Amino acid sequence: MRLLYTILLLIIGLLSYHYLAGNNGLLDAQRIEKEVTLQSQNNALLLERNTALKNEIKDLRNGYDAIEERTRNELGMIKQGETFYRIINDDN
Repeated sequence: MRLLYTILLLIIGLLSYHYLAGNNGLLDAQRIEKEVTLQSQNNALLLERNTALKNEIKDLRNGYDAIEERTRNELGMIKQGETFYRIINDDN
């Protein structure tokens, strides 16, 4: 009878170990849940960035205002007939 209890106890112990720490066990499931949460947050950031890029592409395709703004800011271009003033601070 004592041998039977020992065997049952070992079986229960092994099953508990596999349930908690084995492949696809409880600890593995918690780790995967954290990874899914992190990936969902990352996906939300990427979706937001993609939406902003799509809106910018749409603006560049449909209107001249966005193109004009880009050329002014990035290339330093001015329209014909405009006067460009450069202000230099002498705070040295």
